[in-house]
Amino acid sequence: MSGVELDSVEPYLNISSKAYEHPADRAATAALKAVPMLDTLVRRLIEWQYERALRQFYLGTSVKVSEQQIPELWASHQAACRILDLPEVYDLYVTTPVLGTAATIGSRKPIIVVDSVVLRRLGPGEQRVLLGHELGHVLSDHVLYITALNILLAAGGSLPTLLGLPFRAVKVVLLEWYRAAELSADRAATLVVRDPQIVCRMLMVAASGLPADELNLDAFMAQAMEYENWDDPSDRVRRFFWEINVTHPYAVRRVSEVMRWVQSGEYDRILRGDYRTRDQEADVRAEASEAMEFYAERFRSAFRDIGENVTNLGGQVAGVADQVADWLRGRGG
Repeated sequence: MSGVELDSVEPYLNISSKAYEHPADRAATAALKAVPMLDTLVRRLIEWQYERALRQFYLGTSVKVSEQQIPELWASHQAACRILDLPEVYDLYVTTPVLGTAATIGSRKPIIVVDSVVLRRLGPGEQRVLLGHELGHVLSDHVLYITALNILLAAGGSLPTLLGLPFRAVKVVLLEWYRAAELSADRAATLVVRDPQIVCRMLMVAASGLPADELNLDAFMAQAMEYENWDDPSDRVRRFFWEINVTHPYAVRRVSEVMRWVQSGEYDRILRGDYRTRDQEADVRAEASEAMEFYAERFRSAFRDIGENVTNLGGQVAGVADQVADWLRGRGG
């Protein structure tokens, strides 16, 4: 199954990443934009101490994809850049190992690196999903804020002085953003391939390490539904604490999030051409204030209907959510 041929897909002209981004992604991005000079400083760091060095590294140690080198993959990459109406076609490398399935590196002139072992497990459609996902990170400028996250976390004890918020709360919200950025990139991939099921197939392969033709997508989607509908409150709280300290959401949750987004009607609305464009100015304060409700609900819902033995703990975490929400609203002003 390859899905819609990318050459036949019309581009989303001037589409803004805000058209499809996950609410937690928008909220934390608004917060980071509000930190004075952070964008400028981190961009400079990336360009001179990070991006240039890694560009040289991959040029020297990997295979650069082109019309002459893995041309089918290059054609898919070009088409995905065109569909998201990106300003250029970015360098693409194949190597191994790559942490995860692929990585986007750099902010000023990003490069995309794909793991060759993973690539062999993917059919043409799933390969396009992988490329669309990474290009979603480019369009959202996620690399900038991932670097910012690492800088802020490395600052450790100085964070309360810099940001006026306890370090624990900053870490919680930024890791939540990191996971939400992955969900946003999954949405971008869905828009590129115009087939949510192929996105789910790619996530199934990533979860299993097996080729898609050896797996059953219906069974995997049923597994995702079972995970989402698990009704034991204690288990859901335990799961919450497992997930809250990782950078990437679990594959089954990503499947559920893709399908929930499609079922919401937002996906079809964008396909019809009704979406926010890059020339529409953002109201940072409104975005932060509105989208932060996601955080408060996310943390509070984990403790609903929980017994007395965890009520106090639930209140503490919900309090962190409220604290972060108040901070973001203030930064947006």
